[in-house]
Amino acid sequence: MGDLLDRGAAWLEDQRTRHLSRAITYVRGGSSVVLQATIGRTEFEQADEYGALRRTQSRDFLVLAKDLVLGGAAAMPQSGDRIREAEGARIFLYEVMAPGGEPPWRYSDVSRRTFRVHTKFIGTESVS
Repeated sequence: MGDLLDRGAAWLEDQRTRHLSRAITYVRGGSSVVLQATIGRTEFEQADEYGALRRTQSRDFLVLAKDLVLGGAAAMPQSGDRIREAEGARIFLYEVMAPGGEPPWRYSDVSRRTFRVHTKFIGTESVS
């Protein structure tokens, strides 16, 4: 019969991708792929050299791991990759990264179906 909870989690991930996502372009060097992503955020806390806590927030993109294919091969997110998110006449640019030595992504589910990619806003472009 299989793992009922795993099947339920797969169904929920499918529903999230179908109904709670938008198209983004994931870019690494000269390769890119258009993916459906759900937008999220993660708050990071880190102590500075004086012991004061600093909070930073990441814009996160939740994407299905199976959809991240670059240059014909399955890929894992890497620091320095870029995400382009179109909104109206502007394209918002984000770089994959996380503060304070944290990894730039993590799995968002126990079955490793979804990447939660942490990013930082780096600028905008106008749609031509």
